[in-house]
Amino acid sequence: MLGTVLLFCLFPTADDVKPIPLWEGKAPFAQGDNPKDVPTLTPYLPAKEKANGTAVVVCPGGGYGGLAMDHEGVQIAKWLNDRGIAAFVLKYRTAQNLKPPIHPAPITDAQRALRMVRAKAGEWGVNAQRIGIWGFSAGGHLASSAATHFDAGNAEASDPIDKVSCRPDFAILCYPVISMKAPYTHGGSRNNLLGKNADEKLVESFCNDQAVTKETPPTFLFHTDEDKAVPVMNSILFYAALKKNGVPAELHIYEKGQHGVGLAPLDKFKDKGLAGWPDRLNEWMVRRGLCHE
Repeated sequence: MLGTVLLFCLFPTADDVKPIPLWEGKAPFAQGDNPKDVPTLTPYLPAKEKANGTAVVVCPGGGYGGLAMDHEGVQIAKWLNDRGIAAFVLKYRTAQNLKPPIHPAPITDAQRALRMVRAKAGEWGVNAQRIGIWGFSAGGHLASSAATHFDAGNAEASDPIDKVSCRPDFAILCYPVISMKAPYTHGGSRNNLLGKNADEKLVESFCNDQAVTKETPPTFLFHTDEDKAVPVMNSILFYAALKKNGVPAELHIYEKGQHGVGLAPLDKFKDKGLAGWPDRLNEWMVRRGLCHE
């Protein structure tokens, strides 16, 4: 009992939390049986007295070639937990696990993660209608893919998780890859995901600004104009598509700041303006009823 109390009073460490495989048995599109290649979801639950029912699936970046699990994963989970929000860090499959092109494994993993959190909402103390997705860089492409490529679930499925919707209720996109086409795409992400000689129709279908509809969930976007890895036009294109379709959206662009800043802590990046971007996100979430002030 004491261990359980401590787990909810302190932020869980890597030794406290246990990754959950997204599937029992072999995952769809698996290329082998190595345990390292199993996609997982790791729950980080807030203190019970803080919990407000909102949940977020977190997708670290890494060019679809790896995962920045600390500053775009565990640190994000802590930020969310501090606001009473349950975080679920997704270890989706990348070119470290599969031979490129790795599509459709990542989007399959993200959709499954959203279904899992929704199907187990009661178990984790979250509201099944307040489940979002947050992605960084290539993880932002994955999150924007989940926000534009979703379904209501399969009522005839034998697996109860597959019966529920994989549509996120909101999305947070940080310096996201959105386009899979030049001149704005990130070449490494595109090549890992779709391959160097991908079919043009497949490329078009994952230019996610072109996939936005009125059903795309409300979205918050953050980018910097100085980003040389993923041009800021990615976020601008997605924001414009959201506005065209009447989807509530907020975009924050900062003049300075490199790619991959995560929460842009002041002690690391020495930029007071940039360090304030998470406050803008917090304000947006409060306005949308996703957390308290």
